[in-house]
Amino acid sequence: MAKAPRKGPYICGIDAALDVVSGKWKGLILWELDAHRVRRFAELRRGLPGVTEKMLTQHLREMEEDGLVHREVYAEVPPRVEYSLTESGRALNQALGPLGAWGAERMRREGLTTVDMPETSHG
Repeated sequence: MAKAPRKGPYICGIDAALDVVSGKWKGLILWELDAHRVRRFAELRRGLPGVTEKMLTQHLREMEEDGLVHREVYAEVPPRVEYSLTESGRALNQALGPLGAWGAERMRREGLTTVDMPETSHG
């Protein structure tokens, strides 16, 4: 199934920003890579409970295409692939900080719960 390219035209800056972070996992991928700097695919998957391999692969490809994520392939046997944020990805993650604070306040105000994360993932 062909996807519409994320190239606009846009109504405003928020429209353009949300276009590159749309999808349940992209914000969490940004968060995970910001917290750990460099992650291999399996580490990312463990850090994002519920994400499927297919969805993580799709989101990482889109984020690489959008210039948010850098994918480094090492010529080893077996091949090693590491993901990290680009400067643009770090800037986007910082811009999402106030949105995260708003969400945390909403969770507190409404008594919403969070997913229990493995100790090794975000400890």
